[in-house]
Amino acid sequence: MSIEQLIVLAVVQGITEFLPISSSGHLILVPYFTGEVDQGLMIDVALHVGTLGAVMLYLWRDIARMLVGLGRMLRGRADPGARLALQLVVATLPLVAAGYAASRYLGDTLRSVEVIGWATLGFGIVLWLVDRAGMTVRRIEHLSYGGALFIGCSQILALIPGTSRSGITMTAARLLGFERAEAARFSMLLSIPAIVASGSLQGLKLYQTGNEQLTVDAFVAAGLALVAALIAIVAMMGWLRRASFLPFVLYRIALGGGLLIWLYFG
Repeated sequence: MSIEQLIVLAVVQGITEFLPISSSGHLILVPYFTGEVDQGLMIDVALHVGTLGAVMLYLWRDIARMLVGLGRMLRGRADPGARLALQLVVATLPLVAAGYAASRYLGDTLRSVEVIGWATLGFGIVLWLVDRAGMTVRRIEHLSYGGALFIGCSQILALIPGTSRSGITMTAARLLGFERAEAARFSMLLSIPAIVASGSLQGLKLYQTGNEQLTVDAFVAAGLALVAALIAIVAMMGWLRRASFLPFVLYRIALGGGLLIWLYFG
């Protein structure tokens, strides 16, 4: 792959991974509008691993708190950090089961412009409705195991390209009354086990191919995505502490509607 294509993919992935606008949908669309060959799932996963580094840097305090809490739990002491870590496990299990079933029976059948268009538009409107109606009174510390499972189950919808894993989990958290920045914070924490699982599997496949050039491309893509994602996270969290999801909703409506108009009438 050319360095120009890797830069485009990394910037697109870095900006869209944690914003509620669907990184997978954008990555599928890039080859359609650039004329380049589809980068494939290997590069997609490398880009996700790069964004994993960004979220771990941004949320290092939460991660450290969970690790310390798990250590205390092993010594028989209750700890809120351990509770949060266990909630992430509970919230991740539905996606693991659904992801396995989807990869086995669906494959790449949903990777189409039509699916992305409808999912981008539809779930963008859902985010707007929930964000307007939802209360903003709860923080992560108030999350129950049932709430974590509810948010985790919502991730299953993110297997549809265009839905946005971050978007649907933020929507679910807002439906439960969480503050916007807190909804985004839990969504980012929840991305860690999901990206680790997919990145480990595809990384093993990458190693087994013995394709040195593909390996270099993957590392370059991951590094560039890390930088772009860190910038996007800082900007998004700053925005959500004082404003709503409306700009992201408007972008989704414009993108989804534009894709459908182009597809059906272009």
